[in-house]
Amino acid sequence: MSDSSDDDRTIIKPVNRTPPPPAAAPTPAQDDHGNALPVGTYLGEFEVTSMLGEGGFGIVYLVWDHSLERRVALKEYMPSALAARSGGTQVSVKSERHRDTFEAGLKSFVNEAKLLAQFDHASLVKVYRFWEANGTAYMIMPFYEGQTLKQALKDMNGPPDEAWLMGMLAPLTEALEVIHAEQCFHRDIAPDNVILLKGSGRPLLLDFGAARRVIGDMTQALTVILKPGYAPVEQYAEVPGMKQGGWTDIYALAASIHYAILGKTPPPAVGRLMSDHYVPLAQQVAGKYSERFLNAIDRALVVKPEDRTQSIAELRAALGLGGVDFNPMVTQPVNLASQGGASKSHRAPAPAQAKRQTASANSTATAPAASRTGLMIGVGALALAGLGGTAFWLLTKSSAPPAPVAADASLAATPAPATVAVAPVVTPPPAVAPATPPAPAPIAATPPVVEGPFDALREFDRIIAAQTPGFGVEAASAKPQFRIGKDRLAFTVKSAREGHVYVLLQSTEGEFMQLFPNKMARNNRIKAGQTLSLPQATWPMDVAGPAGTDHFLVIVSSQPRNFEAAGLKNDGGFGMYPKPDAALEIAKRHTGPGSAFAGAVQCEGGPGCVDEYGAAKFSSDEVP
Repeated sequence: MSDSSDDDRTIIKPVNRTPPPPAAAPTPAQDDHGNALPVGTYLGEFEVTSMLGEGGFGIVYLVWDHSLERRVALKEYMPSALAARSGGTQVSVKSERHRDTFEAGLKSFVNEAKLLAQFDHASLVKVYRFWEANGTAYMIMPFYEGQTLKQALKDMNGPPDEAWLMGMLAPLTEALEVIHAEQCFHRDIAPDNVILLKGSGRPLLLDFGAARRVIGDMTQALTVILKPGYAPVEQYAEVPGMKQGGWTDIYALAASIHYAILGKTPPPAVGRLMSDHYVPLAQQVAGKYSERFLNAIDRALVVKPEDRTQSIAELRAALGLGGVDFNPMVTQPVNLASQGGASKSHRAPAPAQAKRQTASANSTATAPAASRTGLMIGVGALALAGLGGTAFWLLTKSSAPPAPVAADASLAATPAPATVAVAPVVTPPPAVAPATPPAPAPIAATPPVVEGPFDALREFDRIIAAQTPGFGVEAASAKPQFRIGKDRLAFTVKSAREGHVYVLLQSTEGEFMQLFPNKMARNNRIKAGQTLSLPQATWPMDVAGPAGTDHFLVIVSSQPRNFEAAGLKNDGGFGMYPKPDAALEIAKRHTGPGSAFAGAVQCEGGPGCVDEYGAAKFSSDEVP
């Protein structure tokens, strides 16, 4: 399928973020915009401010919602081969012989909008509202900015590593599990149908193209429906024994990973059925990725549906993202130690139909310490225990589908709380005492005396005082206060030099931990000048109290760092430092500048193995 016919997909491109000017008379549509509505056209409270993209089955506009005063995207059903603009906003079928096909596509477009409106997952397109008018139909969605996975891969210097691919697969498979639970299948997964959102990099599955499939079915235009290389054989024809299901999306997702690794798709499935020349990834790129990862992708690409991975739960288990019990902690070994001190449990929010009951159970549960490093399942929701008493909840996917939401033509989402800009905290390099001649470290054999009780903030200051000038580390909270039970933690990190990011947290409960990297997010690299938004999509965190101030320290190190000497232990996927008494002893034993809690560089020696880092700290309040 050519790029030009790829669609009724939501297309993203940069736009001016300033609010639209006062309403003016609609600007006549330009010739190159075809059937597009003129800028300035009103559809209810939505004013068209620009066209984002036009495909063979729909047009996407950037519009201004005058009711809620925000920018959103509006998608209009407009199959250009079947219909045309007949004046103003009206859409008319070109010929009566196309009417049945047009109406079937319209019905499918509306049904897709209703379906998407039921789901609420960060990697699925959200539909705020939909309606029929002017001989066609419309849906309102968030305005998503970002680049397609296909473009992102093209911009890379080489194939992404396993950690990057796993970070993308985690939320995508969660999203697919949500829709598959409702017996809904995407059937159009490909790198150009996934976007990586600007800022967070979170992958988002674009809309399903239901209208395209229906019209293609009725016109027998398989080239409209299929993307050779990504489409499994069962999509080419409905024959006995080759029905479509979750395994259909699994093949397309695995084909997308194949493309990411090799820069090309597997051979077209219909040809493979006759003579299979597929060379397994486990042979082609052995040693560059783990055997477990490659075997999981290869099995998902088996040509015969009955021999292929059958469900998303099975795929996640094969990848190490979790099995039937949806255990995202079953992963390959990481640098964190395998055991850690027990602390208060934190449960993941449950799906809509179970949230109240799960919350109640959480408030009264008192699990024994030995169970806190594991996972608990309750009321259909996975509860992730052992986050060391931090003031946040790690959000994980429930094994139960979300409760259906009644689709209403007047449905509109409540706007998200406004983000309050906070000036970034830039920590200046430490003052250098006058000395002749200059020395790399002025007589540090006698470090400051550490006296009790243990104070993590004092260690933060010692880490900052010993940083290397020139890193230019900036760290800033998305806003100064987060509301307990309502907001999600959000902050950014930026560095003038590339390196490895480590985020330490002293929580409102006094727990001392390493928030990042963690078992859900092991890739902690940052490029020079890059702004990293945390927490990432694979581990969003809800603010859960108690009220108080959370203190953060960000380290950007030229080399990976090891924290074993600081007593860092894995507890529920995050690194936990020892309790105050033990932490005080570690602090006392440390000699030289800095702090033991900054870790030690981990490299094999040589000219490039130097202990250099930059640091910055910031804080945010948790309020009722």
